[in-house]
Amino acid sequence: MSDISSSFPPPGASTALEEGLALTPKFDADGLVTAVATDAKSGDLLMVAHMNAQALANTIATGEAWYYSRSRRKLWKKGETSGHVQRVVELRVDCDQDAVWIRVEQHGEGACHTGRRSCFYRAAPLGQNGAVTLEFRDADQAFDPAKVYK
Repeated sequence: MSDISSSFPPPGASTALEEGLALTPKFDADGLVTAVATDAKSGDLLMVAHMNAQALANTIATGEAWYYSRSRRKLWKKGETSGHVQRVVELRVDCDQDAVWIRVEQHGEGACHTGRRSCFYRAAPLGQNGAVTLEFRDADQAFDPAKVYK
């Protein structure tokens, strides 16, 4: 991918940011924006990750989801190892352009590196005080991550 990340102008005044048509992402101090991926058909939340300017530019240019791994400190294309690519159907930014929402067609069995369709497979029961024990919800593995990630 060529470096087209510098094509994003800096965010302007809040009116231009909130009502204007220019894509001017408000990257945080680490150069990242939060990216939320949902299934374009079902609306299910699949994952939350981060994008730097290059990941955002690559996503727009290719129509496939790219992210920035904070733990590995590198750019990565979703599915480059697993084959579980996310084809972007729509990309939106929130009102102050510090978060990205991508509606995707998830190719392959799942979006989560644990082998599940979604990264959100546990829930905290509400109405409790003190220590909380998570409950599994829709947590069946869709694929064996040991076979997919080598």
